[in-house]
Amino acid sequence: MKKYPLTTTGIPVAVPETAALATPPIDPSEYRYGKVRSGVPASAERFTVTSPDLRDGEALPAETWADAFGCTGENRQPRLSWSGAPQATRSYAITMFDPDAPTGAGFWHWLVRDVPAGHTGLDTGLPAGAVSGVNESGSAGYLGPCPPIGDLTHHYEITVYALDVPTLGLPASTPPTIAAFMMSRHIIGYARITGTVRR
Repeated sequence: MKKYPLTTTGIPVAVPETAALATPPIDPSEYRYGKVRSGVPASAERFTVTSPDLRDGEALPAETWADAFGCTGENRQPRLSWSGAPQATRSYAITMFDPDAPTGAGFWHWLVRDVPAGHTGLDTGLPAGAVSGVNESGSAGYLGPCPPIGDLTHHYEITVYALDVPTLGLPASTPPTIAAFMMSRHIIGYARITGTVRR
């Protein structure tokens, strides 16, 4: 049993690790798709991100999956390396977003910000000065994938953003949607790699 505080009410809710197994498989045909606007301005430059843990468009390895909600992964964040960011970059932010979650608004799994501009990668830890923001469960740090059983393939967009400010100046507890909104006006470049999961 793990406790994940709900960000909408602030009330801690105990979520059984077998919760996903206790519910019937989802029928993906019951959920319609709606358009979600990109938080990246059209003027943003593209650069490159790679990972020794996954290839773009392929399945995320089991060790990156969540260790809650019925999944038994290791909840290990993917290692990243990037290059070619705009010269005006003053910091980076990294996110993992699932646009396929049946929530009507996607699901933020990971948001790191204020990564100093001199860094060109992220390993298992964070560099000095970086902020580990909260994910949709309300807990800080990385929350691996665990889509509903029987649902369609989920695409996990891991994005590195080049920002024109050294810090967003936001508390670590800022909800991910608010943090992404505040970040959007400072994005000057981005790089993306996508992993998939289906249960």
